[in-house]
Amino acid sequence: MISISNAKHRRDFEIAGTFCRTFAEWDALQSEAHGLSPDLVLGMYHTDTSETLAAKFMAADAALFIATWNGMPAGCLAFSPFDDHATELHKFYVDPAYRGKGIGRALMRTVMGEIEKGQRRTVLLATTVYMKEAVALYESFAFARCQPFYPIPDSMKHTEVFMMRTI
Repeated sequence: MISISNAKHRRDFEIAGTFCRTFAEWDALQSEAHGLSPDLVLGMYHTDTSETLAAKFMAADAALFIATWNGMPAGCLAFSPFDDHATELHKFYVDPAYRGKGIGRALMRTVMGEIEKGQRRTVLLATTVYMKEAVALYESFAFARCQPFYPIPDSMKHTEVFMMRTI
């Protein structure tokens, strides 16, 4: 069974930190296969530690959720303010051992429900072309591709996907 909880304790952020490190390793390999420098990708997107995750996602209007499958950590997804009008999704990861069980969809439903309780009516996210399953999931939640909402190096423009939706 899937259970989703809001990260509040040190252990929660340690779990999320482990997921983020595992995802970073995978992303570095994938990015290199697409002609990108792994160091560039790691430096842009994968600098968080358990401590920085806690600081960022325990702040106002932000949260990080941990999914478990039969009590075992299975994935995470977070959000934080982008600006006064938009919220941005971050740190979406489902452990490969638990994929195909609806965990990503459950995380998205939970996080979108939390975001809807707030004042911001736009939700933003950034992903890559090689995360095809994630892009399909985002599209199923009514996200559409949009122009970049933050600067990216020219060397990355062929892989970056920016998406948004309104609430």
